[in-house]
Parts: sequence; structure tokens; C-alpha cells
Amino acid sequence: MKPFLTRWLVTTLAVTVAVQLTGMRAEGWSALIGTALLLGIINAIIRPVLLLLSLPFILVTLGFFILVVNALMLWAAGGLVPGFHVDGFWNAFFGAIIVSLVSWLLSAFFKGSDGEYHVITHHSDVRRSELKRVEGRVVGEGRGE
Repeated sequence: MKPFLTRWLVTTLAVTVAVQLTGMRAEGWSALIGTALLLGIINAIIRPVLLLLSLPFILVTLGFFILVVNALMLWAAGGLVPGFHVDGFWNAFFGAIIVSLVSWLLSAFFKGSDGEYHVITHHSDVRRSELKRVEGRVVGEGRGE
């Protein structure tokens, strides 16, 4: 539960910074908190499907289209959360970039389960001691076998 609350707090702060720097508007903290929660749900459920469906565009644009997907999700959140307004695609586009950057920077200040400071990722719960080293040898290489 703690990692979820930490990510929710980080996303809320990131959305707050994006509102300050772009043309987005929030009518109070409840709108910011609700937007951060909805973005978390959208990122967990809808974003993977959108990324899969838009894979050809992502490959052709060398990943740039991911920014468009992020902007569309933030724009959708602005339409669904009462009190949070996004006035167009370009506000959503630059807002999504700011949310991503601020979330990444803020997440570096939280301790992982091993007590070390790590940027929060989906794999932050994996401990080094749980990883197993694989060793082996190549059979028949260079001997004509």
C-alpha cells in the first residue's frame, strides 16, 4: 500500500507543477488528487493497450508518439475529473512532458525496500539478493564440433 500512496503523492505533486507551468487549471487540491488517481488508473489499464495499438506509429517516429499517447491520457483526465481543465492538445502535450519529468525527479527521493534511494520503477521491489547469477559454457565453439 505504501508504494501506491508514494506514487500517488509524486504524481499529485507533478500534476501540480504542470498546472503552474502550462495553461491547465485546477479548482483546488481535490481536483489535483483526483487527476493523479485517475492518471494512475489510466496508466495501469488503458496505456498498455494504447501503446500496443500504436506500436507502428511509435516505431516509425522513434518513440516520439509515446508523448502523444501521454498527452491524450492527460487530456482525457482533464475531461473526466471535475475541477481539472486542460484547454487543448498542446497544453496536454507539454503538461504530460512536465508530469513525466517531475515524477521521475521526485521519485529519486524515496527509499526502496532495501533502504537505498532508487528512482521508483515497476521493478523497485526486486532485491539484489533475489537475483540469481547464471553461469555456463559454450559447447562446441571453435573446435569444429
